[in-house]
Amino acid sequence: MALQQESVFGQEGGGVQGDTVVHHPIVLTPKMVLSWLPRSATPAQQDSAIQAHFKPSEIRWSNRPDTLHLPGHDKGHNMLDVNLPQYYREGFFSKDSLFHPELTGGRYGVAGDPIPYTVQHDDVITTLLLLLFVLATIAFSNTRHFVVRQTKNFFSTNREGLTEITETAVEIRFQTFLAFLNCLLLAILFYFYTLNFIGETFLLDSQYHLIAIFLGLSVAYFLIKALLYTMVNNVFFDSKKNRQWMKSFLYITSIEGALLFPLVVIWTYFDISIQNAVIYVIVVFSIVKILQLFKCFLIFFRQNVVKLQIILYFCTLEIIPMLLFWGVLVFTANSLKINF
Repeated sequence: MALQQESVFGQEGGGVQGDTVVHHPIVLTPKMVLSWLPRSATPAQQDSAIQAHFKPSEIRWSNRPDTLHLPGHDKGHNMLDVNLPQYYREGFFSKDSLFHPELTGGRYGVAGDPIPYTVQHDDVITTLLLLLFVLATIAFSNTRHFVVRQTKNFFSTNREGLTEITETAVEIRFQTFLAFLNCLLLAILFYFYTLNFIGETFLLDSQYHLIAIFLGLSVAYFLIKALLYTMVNNVFFDSKKNRQWMKSFLYITSIEGALLFPLVVIWTYFDISIQNAVIYVIVVFSIVKILQLFKCFLIFFRQNVVKLQIILYFCTLEIIPMLLFWGVLVFTANSLKINF
C-alpha cells in the first residue's frame, strides 16, 4: 500500500528551537482515498481512484505451524485423505450437516403446523376393517344356512338339554372367527375411547401397539370367562348342559361382534358423536346380556323353583368379569399414557 509522510514541527517554550521532521507512516485506506474526492463523484470515478492508489500484491500464506490441536498431540488430519483410519472420521459431529457439506442440512423456511391425527385417515385401520369385512362376507356366504338355522333354534331347547344343531368344522371355525372379530372390534372401540377421554400420546413406538395390547386383553377376557363357565358348570350341572351352553355362548359372542362392526365403521368414517357411540354400545351390550340371561335360564334354571340362583350365577360369571375387564383396560391405558 501507499504510504504518506507527515512533517511535524516541534515547539518548546515560547520560541522555535529548531526544525525537527518526524516521519509517521500512514496506512492508506479506501475511505481516505474516497474522502479526497468531491461529493459529486460518480461510482466510476470512485472506482478509478481506488484502482490508482491500490495495486494487487502477492499473497503470502502463513508458514507457521498449525496450533489448532490439543497440546501434546499431532496436528489435525485431512478428512479427505483416503488413507485416514476410520476412527479419525467418527466423532460427535461426524454426521452433522455443518461438518459434512455433502449431507442434507434440512429445509429452508418455517415449518408449518402438522396435520392432526384422525382415524379416518389411518391407512392401517382402513385396511384392517376392509379385510375383516371381506373375510366376514366370504365366511357368511359359505355358512348362511347354518346361521339361519342357529337363529331359529336359539330360543328353544329339547328335554335332554342337547342342541338340535350339529356344527361342522367349517361352522365352528366361522363362529370362532366371529368371536375373534368381536375381540378385535372391542379393542378398536376402546382405542377410540382412549383417544377421546384418556390421551393421545403413549409410551409406545406406535399407536398400533396399543390396539394389539387391547386385543390381547380382550382375547384373554373371553378365554378366562369360558374357562370359568366350564369349571362352574361342571360342578353344578352335567356335561350335556355344559356343552350346550358353550355352543350358545360362542354363538352370542359372534352376534355381539356382528352388531359392533357397523358402529366401528360409522365411528371411523362418518364422525359420529361420542354420546351416540356410547349409547349404541350400551344398547348392544344390553341385548347381548339379555340373550345370555335368557339362554342361561332355558338351559340351567328352567326346572328350578328358586329363581335367585340365576341372578347369583349370572352376576358372578358375567357382570363382575365384565366390570373387571373394563377396569383392566382403563388401568392399562392410563399406565401407558405420557403425562406432561
